[in-house]
Amino acid sequence: MNRYRLLPSDEAAAILELAGDIADRELAPLADDFEERGEFPREAVRVLGRAGLLGLPYDEADGGGGQPYEVYLQVLEVLAYRWLTVAEAVSVHTLACYPLAAFGSSAQRAEYLPGLLGGELLGGYCLTEPAGGSDAAALTTRAVRDGEDYVVNGTKAWITHAGVADFYQVFCRTGGPGPAGVSCVFADASTPGIVPARPERKMGLNASPTAQIAFDDARVPAGRLVGEEGEGFRIAMSALDAGRLGIAACAIGLAQAACDYATGYAKERQQFGTRIIDFQGVGFMLADMATQIEAARQLTLHAARLKDAGRPYGIVAAQAKLFATDMAMKVTTDAVQVLGGYGYVRDHPVERYMREAKVLQIVEGTNQIQRMVISRTMSR
Repeated sequence: MNRYRLLPSDEAAAILELAGDIADRELAPLADDFEERGEFPREAVRVLGRAGLLGLPYDEADGGGGQPYEVYLQVLEVLAYRWLTVAEAVSVHTLACYPLAAFGSSAQRAEYLPGLLGGELLGGYCLTEPAGGSDAAALTTRAVRDGEDYVVNGTKAWITHAGVADFYQVFCRTGGPGPAGVSCVFADASTPGIVPARPERKMGLNASPTAQIAFDDARVPAGRLVGEEGEGFRIAMSALDAGRLGIAACAIGLAQAACDYATGYAKERQQFGTRIIDFQGVGFMLADMATQIEAARQLTLHAARLKDAGRPYGIVAAQAKLFATDMAMKVTTDAVQVLGGYGYVRDHPVERYMREAKVLQIVEGTNQIQRMVISRTMSR
């Protein structure tokens, strides 16, 4: 555990210690093999759920852990330090549970959330489409009311957990154009007409399946509408504010792993009879890496504490996601550089860290979108 870490309670400290123990025992030993084979570690995610780590920021009454968001984010950091695929799985699952937890009816929350937050079920978040990534208000997947069901048709793209999730939050058009026509429905993955495509062949996170999902006359019970018709865009954007913090925490954990590995290597590697960490060019690079990681951590935790206090936090979340993920790309690239030629081969994990860091600048809103969000508030 980071010796500079401040936690709000003894319970939080125990949760982080538990997360670290499970990550060391159940996750870290599997990472290289599962990433090489491109196999999703479903049982490892179940282990986290059974330990109470998949519903941490949600109410205990709904089956969650009742923990502050700042504690949940630090758990994500701990997991990402060992294996980013699993940390991202927890982050996406938490995002997928959000619409029900925040906008679902009391009956929906009572029926569905205990199982979802308990971790036996895994969620996916279906917002992006092939022709519409950043422009979510222009989505075209349509849900038409037919008796007691919605009939859903369309295609979603870049869906994490496609094909392995048990449920999907699906954002679809029930009305006219624009944000006001978007709604959210909660669909079982086994619903006839919901068909995941072949997983994408990605640069990194190979053990985390990402794919398109086709909806072909998929019938979703009308009782699975989350919130009201036309409320889906607000639900999606609200969820992304919190989800961006999850990605920031993942970036911090990944960058810390890269920095620590590079530091350990620099202490052992000698050139010209001297440890390379004692050369100013390398030592200063490591010092900058450590400083940027800590800056990202504190910005992210500041946003989480605003959220926990019920204060507006969306802009700070965008800043945290932007800064932390750009930082992770720089830190992991520098970690490869510290190792030199050894950093470029798979005998050392830093090449995987660098490949994985790239996607964090893209998901939950690209960093260009984060800059737009931030700059717009400055122009008002």
